[in-house]
Amino acid sequence: MRRNLRALFLMWGVSVFSVNSFSQESVTVSGRVLDNVGNPVVGAAVVVEGTSTGTVTDADGNYSLSAPAGSTLWVSFLGYESSSVTAVGGAAQDVTLFEEDNELEELIVMGYGIQKKSDVTSSISTVQSDELNAGVFSTSAELLQGKVPGLVVTQDANPNNQNTHVTLRGASTLRSGAAQEPYYVIDGVPGLSLRMVSPDDIESIDILRDASATAIYGSKGANGVIIITTKKGRADQTEVRYAGSLSVSRVAKQWDMMDASEYREWCSANGKAIVAEQDLGADTDWQDEVQRTGVAHSHSLAIAGSSEKSFFNASFNYTKNNGVMKGTDMEHFVGRASVETKTLHDKLTLGLTTDASLTKRNDIVAGKDGLSVYDAMTYYIPTAPVKNEDGSWYEYLSLSQNYNPLALIKERTDFSKHRDFLLSGKAVLDIVDGLDYNFNLSYQGTQDNYNYYNSSLYAGAQGANGQASRISVDGSRLVMETYLNYKRTFGGVHSVGALVGYSWEENNDNDGIQVTASDFYDDSLGYYNLGMSNYNQRNDYGGYLLSTLRMISFYGRVNYGYAGKYLLQATIRRDGSSAFGENNRWATFPSFSAAWRLGEEDFIKNTGAFDDLKVRLGYGVSGNSLGFDVFSARQLYGGNGWTTDGSGKEIQSLGPTRNANPDLKWERTSMFNVGLDFTVLGGRLGGTVEYYSKKTEDLIADYAVSTSKYLYGWMTTNVGEISNKGVELTIDATPVKSGNWRWDTTLNLSHNKNKVVKISSDEYSVAYMDQAWLNAPDQTGIPSQRIMEGEPIGTFFTYEWAGYSEDGISQFYVHDETTGERVVNEDGSYAVTTKPEYKDRAKTGCAQPKITFGWNNTVSWKRWSLSAFFAGVGGNDILDGTRARLSRVADGGSRNLLADVADREKATDINSHFLSDRYLENGTYVRLKTLSLSYGFGAVGSWVNDLRLSLTANNLFTLTGYEGADPEVTLGGIAPGVDNRNGYPSTRQFIFSVNANF
Repeated sequence: MRRNLRALFLMWGVSVFSVNSFSQESVTVSGRVLDNVGNPVVGAAVVVEGTSTGTVTDADGNYSLSAPAGSTLWVSFLGYESSSVTAVGGAAQDVTLFEEDNELEELIVMGYGIQKKSDVTSSISTVQSDELNAGVFSTSAELLQGKVPGLVVTQDANPNNQNTHVTLRGASTLRSGAAQEPYYVIDGVPGLSLRMVSPDDIESIDILRDASATAIYGSKGANGVIIITTKKGRADQTEVRYAGSLSVSRVAKQWDMMDASEYREWCSANGKAIVAEQDLGADTDWQDEVQRTGVAHSHSLAIAGSSEKSFFNASFNYTKNNGVMKGTDMEHFVGRASVETKTLHDKLTLGLTTDASLTKRNDIVAGKDGLSVYDAMTYYIPTAPVKNEDGSWYEYLSLSQNYNPLALIKERTDFSKHRDFLLSGKAVLDIVDGLDYNFNLSYQGTQDNYNYYNSSLYAGAQGANGQASRISVDGSRLVMETYLNYKRTFGGVHSVGALVGYSWEENNDNDGIQVTASDFYDDSLGYYNLGMSNYNQRNDYGGYLLSTLRMISFYGRVNYGYAGKYLLQATIRRDGSSAFGENNRWATFPSFSAAWRLGEEDFIKNTGAFDDLKVRLGYGVSGNSLGFDVFSARQLYGGNGWTTDGSGKEIQSLGPTRNANPDLKWERTSMFNVGLDFTVLGGRLGGTVEYYSKKTEDLIADYAVSTSKYLYGWMTTNVGEISNKGVELTIDATPVKSGNWRWDTTLNLSHNKNKVVKISSDEYSVAYMDQAWLNAPDQTGIPSQRIMEGEPIGTFFTYEWAGYSEDGISQFYVHDETTGERVVNEDGSYAVTTKPEYKDRAKTGCAQPKITFGWNNTVSWKRWSLSAFFAGVGGNDILDGTRARLSRVADGGSRNLLADVADREKATDINSHFLSDRYLENGTYVRLKTLSLSYGFGAVGSWVNDLRLSLTANNLFTLTGYEGADPEVTLGGIAPGVDNRNGYPSTRQFIFSVNANF
């Protein structure tokens, strides 16, 4: 970067007042700072060279300060080349700043190194800290929602959400959980949890999107790699940073349920009798009873400093988030400290980082069969009171799967603590000019504690007299990496780079134990002191098996550039893992990419049309070993029941629970990518167009096998293949740049086409794989999606609604069991039935969106800034399982119904709730995700160098035709696009935040 270090020091208009004294005569220097077209530069830093004496320009670009006569004043502002003047009293010392052409000099963090953006040959996106989403989020992944083309992030308002769904360029595995997620690297340490970084500590996030970029991470790069860089101390300064926020949240949209009068009227009009015990004259809005105004606050304090040879950064972050559902809250502590110094005549750089995180969570029950607060708050009858006259909870347990939702919250404790600890060190030895040796060592320890207690009044455990469970699970991860980096330029035109390295890691996971107890004297101890229970039977110790997984890797990369125009890069990684079969524990992941900077060619320069133009092409192979333990390919035995030995003693019997598969290997993803980067109109318009073709082979899944050949009835093996093809577009523009006004806008669009190519082989064969069991009434065991060859993941396979019978009952098309086609009657009409069977389902829709987008706009005027960020998807289907459940008119008299059921449903329709294409809806939406207004005060007195206040609103409005509570449903995983009963309500959030530098 050509920006002067002093510009970094004062990049946001920090003013620092002198603490030094000068022996020479001081003069008053004043003037204006203007840009190259004569507009005043507001907030530019003017500092006396070699001191901390300085000021910032006012709203008209004016400055004035006292400085030693003849000294040098440096003037700097973000985005402009620094300039200097000599301190002379009297005449005005005006300064003109010229815009810095830093777009091509932007640094991109990639695997094991940094490159200038102009030299990048792969598909990599960078999001700076000031571009991240604003709000109180469950995980740092939500900061990226809508910011990167092809990256789909589903936001969840639950403060306890730990598994935000993140999908990059389409689903490419049949496994769930970690197997679907990108690989995270924080400050060069691979595989860290996002709990270990606070959003306020993030400097930038780089997203490696194509395989030519991710192949350097080998078996972990198939789903993309997200590299997070945290803030460090800046040159020759000590600063204290504070960031704080206070937010309030409300449920954005509740389900419109019948109130008590509407319910009684509907039941009376349609011959539905309310059981006397359930109609006690109340009018209870159960959603209001279990919901509240959510309040969250966060605070971050950081101290950073540096000298000529060293820097340090220490930060502490605290977040308390009380969710909009009573009983849900999260408290998060993160402490982070890092120090780096040079020694041995600046030849050796040593760094040490320590990071500790503690997360406390209180949650509520979200089970099945009605045992869920989210479900019960809508189905529970409104004519029932919250409590009986004697103060006890109202319950009507004569009706199965029927629970008072507020009692479920108050009579159950679900508390967990999650601890993370990181210690990492690095050493970089500058051997000769251009060649350095790197050694990194890190240790990460985790501990998860789960505590549950169901009181003696908890309706979900009647007769247990209190029920407690405690679980503790430990894990650790040790990673050592060592590599050589070489970079030189020869003859002024030949740029050569090389990397060669070795990596070793060991993961110890699932080291846990569980203890349960019940039948307590009273509820006073909760889950403490389980020995006080009267439970004398065998404890449930949980199925925790310590998994020690080791991996060894060798990797290398070479880069070549000629005259800054022609760029080549090749990488290779060789991974070995104990997770896979004995015959396939090693795999190789190569990649190649090239770029041609057409903008540097005379025949492009002479046209004057482009400021820069570059075409990129890449191909690579990466793998997916995430989500595996050491037992994945091994013969495994476990308890399968109890029996007695010859003496009558009760013993546990053992049996096989997994077959050995010595041929189990990696899932391999190959990707071809071509991209075009351009900048025109003096840098005011630029963008990127990408096309990719991604193929994942050797998909891992479980297949039924014969127990006459194998010990166990299922085999984990490689069979499937998935294809993803897509187009991505990013546009960056500055439509307005005049005087004090500026408008910056960024738009990203992406389209991905997902297809399951193969799920069967000669040995392991299935016609389809069922997904999305919604456990709907009268449809238990009937899935709503199928994974089928030739179709995308998320293909809905449901009943097809055929209108009403003469009796006013929903009927459905009949399907041939062999062909799957609709059955045709002799008169040419389609056969219908009011009692559909399993076979009567058909392909009815798809959850995959045709387009996803994000559009950010920032308008600034002087010190004011207004940002509006829109995001959305289009062309996808959502199965509204919640609406179906709440439209079950057969529940009339016992459970509540949607208010519009009175107009929309026939009271005779006992099939009204059946999951058919009737409940498939268009999921297209456009949402104003963020609207933020901020004001920068600059320096405030002699104590505060920079102060900025912001007011932000999230999820202000949504344009959609979807009738459910929220169209933003999960689009990741292997059962996307389902809205079903147990979802945390979406929220509208208002946030006041303050950022100050001291």
